[in-house]
Amino acid sequence: METKPIDSYDIELDKIPIQIHIYSQEGQPVPFYYLSLLNITPQTKRIIERIREDLITRLSFELTKKQKHTQEGEKEIKDQFAKSLKEILKTQFSNMDPGTTDLITNYILVTSLGLAEIEFLLKDPALEEIVVNGSKTPVWVYHRKHGWLKTNIMFDDKKIRHFSTLIGRKVDKGISVLEPLLDAHLETGDRVNATLSPITTDGNTITIRKFAATPWAITSFIEGNTMDLTSAAIVWEAIQYELSVLIVGGTGSGKTSFLNVLSSFFPPNQRIISIEDTREIQLPSTLHWVPMQSRLPNPEGKGGITMLDCMINTLRMRPDRIIVGEVRREKELEVMFEAMHTGHSVYSTFHASSVDEAIARLTNAPISLPKPLLSSLGLIVVQHRNRRTGKRRTFQIAEISDTGNPTLIMQFDESADVMRQVNQPSRFIQLLNLYTGMSAKQIYAEIQEKISVLKWLVAKQVYDINQIGLIMSDYYTDKDYLMGLVKENKEYQVQGE
Repeated sequence: METKPIDSYDIELDKIPIQIHIYSQEGQPVPFYYLSLLNITPQTKRIIERIREDLITRLSFELTKKQKHTQEGEKEIKDQFAKSLKEILKTQFSNMDPGTTDLITNYILVTSLGLAEIEFLLKDPALEEIVVNGSKTPVWVYHRKHGWLKTNIMFDDKKIRHFSTLIGRKVDKGISVLEPLLDAHLETGDRVNATLSPITTDGNTITIRKFAATPWAITSFIEGNTMDLTSAAIVWEAIQYELSVLIVGGTGSGKTSFLNVLSSFFPPNQRIISIEDTREIQLPSTLHWVPMQSRLPNPEGKGGITMLDCMINTLRMRPDRIIVGEVRREKELEVMFEAMHTGHSVYSTFHASSVDEAIARLTNAPISLPKPLLSSLGLIVVQHRNRRTGKRRTFQIAEISDTGNPTLIMQFDESADVMRQVNQPSRFIQLLNLYTGMSAKQIYAEIQEKISVLKWLVAKQVYDINQIGLIMSDYYTDKDYLMGLVKENKEYQVQGE
């Protein structure tokens, strides 16, 4: 069959060079993600695989004994096995040079421990999702640029179950026939869901949503056309003056990424407390930030700390801003909206595909919030992912009236791939006028000023959230200095350096 190259690049894990080739194949509906590890002969690879299989049982046993011990203990075992491996390789391949010996030793250790070849996929920064659908099909990945791809990696059901058990053991959770569902996270912060057959009828499964090692910045959102300048400036204006924002969207639409992006707009002199099930939010180091995380009960059903527990406790911690990773339940939403009504600025995510759907879900069973309660929201922002193209876009921005009814300010035009202003903001301007005394003209002037700063950030390619945090600090504490740099198109430099 004819193949057509689409993309290729290199990554590295433990000094193992890995080549990634993405190509389409005639007659196949989706492209392929081909992971090429070692440039060796088939005969050499068979010998290496035999050594690897022999190592797996012994090494897994030793590490299981050390599971309650320190990482230093695990490293000691790995170092011992690495030494033994090198000796075995010397006897099998007497002419092998030291560099190749080290490379193959690292390869055997990586593929014998942890999640085997999945470890290489976890190292690829271009991947967002890794899914094992069972032993009958290859592993699939979701690529930032190319969407869903089939890989050249497959595992049997026994190996998939072993991976699930290993992941659960790391976080003191079990997965078994009686408890066939597992929600956990890796040490790197990646979220994991695992299921066992017969709950998933085609076999055991693992779904890994990767934790972004480099958090998204507003620069990347604007540069990638995920968000336009005007929408970003409006959201920034809302955040500066402490209006609460609810970010809604479907699974994989970029809600949490957007929550991370808007957090860079917080002033440096306010206390921020975040609450999450799994740590995903990464804020600039310039901010006064206390992260909190819920905790599931242990196997005896004790020690659980819910999102609701964290939210109630947060109100006693004198927060200026509260970030809630995702709200799902009625009580959590009640507490969150009550916090807004008592003067706290709250930023959270919620599952819905549009503003109207979000209002309907919030005000109807089973959540059933009183509609006037929604008036405490400054803005609702909708994130959307086009599943055909894989593109993520800010889809809608709406303000909420005193009676809880929404009015769209911005609406994405799919046909032209642009965001359009469909209404002039009304209550948004009224609230800012009430809290700041600024006229509508002054508010619009500030929004234009923010657009110029955002354009400058993109032009100067500032992607680091800590540097963006410093720039925002200057905007709030020494605006004249920052706007001077923007107007003269100069590089950013921390004052005093």
